[in-house]
Amino acid sequence: MAQSMSWEEWAGHDALGLAALVRAGVLTPQELAEQAAAAIARVNPLLEGVVEVFDDAIDDPSANGFNPRGEFAGVPFLLKDLGPAMRGRLQEMGSLFMRGNRATADTFLTGKMRNAGLNLIGRTTTPEFGVCSSAENPALYITRNPWDTRYTSCGSSAGSAVMVASGAVPMAHATDGGGSIRIPAGFNGLIGMKCSRGVFSLAPAQSDLSGLVSTQGCLSRSVRDTAAFVDACRGGAPGEFMPFWLSEIPYARLIERDPPRLRIALADSFGDHRALASFSAQLADAGRLLEGLGHAVEWAQPAIDYAAAYEAQTVCYISNFAQVIAGLLEARGLERPPQGLIEPVNLRIWETGKDLRYRDRFRMQVRFNQIARGVGAFFEDWDVLLTPVSALPTPLLGTHAYLTQSDNPDVHGWFAHLWRNFAFTPLANLCGIPALSLPLALQPNALPSGIQAISRQAADGLLLQLAAQIERALGGRWNQGTRAQVHVV
Repeated sequence: MAQSMSWEEWAGHDALGLAALVRAGVLTPQELAEQAAAAIARVNPLLEGVVEVFDDAIDDPSANGFNPRGEFAGVPFLLKDLGPAMRGRLQEMGSLFMRGNRATADTFLTGKMRNAGLNLIGRTTTPEFGVCSSAENPALYITRNPWDTRYTSCGSSAGSAVMVASGAVPMAHATDGGGSIRIPAGFNGLIGMKCSRGVFSLAPAQSDLSGLVSTQGCLSRSVRDTAAFVDACRGGAPGEFMPFWLSEIPYARLIERDPPRLRIALADSFGDHRALASFSAQLADAGRLLEGLGHAVEWAQPAIDYAAAYEAQTVCYISNFAQVIAGLLEARGLERPPQGLIEPVNLRIWETGKDLRYRDRFRMQVRFNQIARGVGAFFEDWDVLLTPVSALPTPLLGTHAYLTQSDNPDVHGWFAHLWRNFAFTPLANLCGIPALSLPLALQPNALPSGIQAISRQAADGLLLQLAAQIERALGGRWNQGTRAQVHVV
């Protein structure tokens, strides 16, 4: 395949920058697709982030269903192998059990992405059913961090993160049920936003009301790409159980001006979980940066029962994922998973949650309500809550304690270990509020560590405004201007 631009030029453009070149007639969608395919071939052998590239979407993008008049004008885009389905394409969800599973129809969000002008060119890796935070199953793939391949990329939006961080594509699809956008964004030096409940549709198979904690989104390298993606892909499908948030001003325009002076709280502990001292120091640095931008910054956090929040989230995960697996079994006429085809922790989740009593689920929902009310009261006094993305550093590959291949017989204990690592992200999912990871810090080993900004329900635009203000203040030099070791350049 011919290469239309140098790798430095390719990596220097965000998605909207590439779309502008197409609209100006400088490049065609096919040239972009060919360069993206070449970029993936260049880095994927080292990172194992892409499951499949769709050759037909490279050879003839115009036949792949994207809207050439959309905001992204044919920009190549990778989908996480979980969530939105593509008619006729495989969707295997990181599972041996799902090998050969082929979608019969596009989901609603897939249509939104196509209409936005995105050329869906392939699938990226994920842990089985997106349950844990690393895509590590040797029978399938081991997705590596491009900043240092001895470490995990984290996840569950693992492959999407490493392909954006390595410069292969400017932006990729991601999902988030407890931090699966923000955690890999934080550990791969990217921008990752979990929007409010009621922004992206899960139709037709689910709704925000029944899914409760999971949402869709993207990983990117520029705030404007994320804002444009939200603008283009937001909105409910017919028959939603709840109203969807609207914005009077498109976020792409909103981010062009700075936010008003904000009241920003810093927190480096949630309940018994406290961040590493180095992460606390990075958070303090971020606070000083924001003070320099004119905001009021103090240490404060919601007065809620954090232990109850983690336990409620655990019950939600167990009940949700158990029913997902039960539905997949039922569709195949099976009473239980075939031996060896579903990973040990996911098998125990199914066993624990498949017959969960409604009383237990109701208690979980009561806890969700109590905690969300407490967090809502906090945001009556504060505009933004800033935390580290993670309490602990990037794990080395093969750290099995938090993988779904763990031999831990205690499902609740396994989740408790997961929350200890990733203490700061699940609260936003429980409450249905927006949260954004920004690549503002580096760990002592030079791997990125993100800073998370959280706000009240429907204040997604405010978080993007703040992120854009920071981006301008840094001159666009996220990650202190450094790049991953494994990179197309």
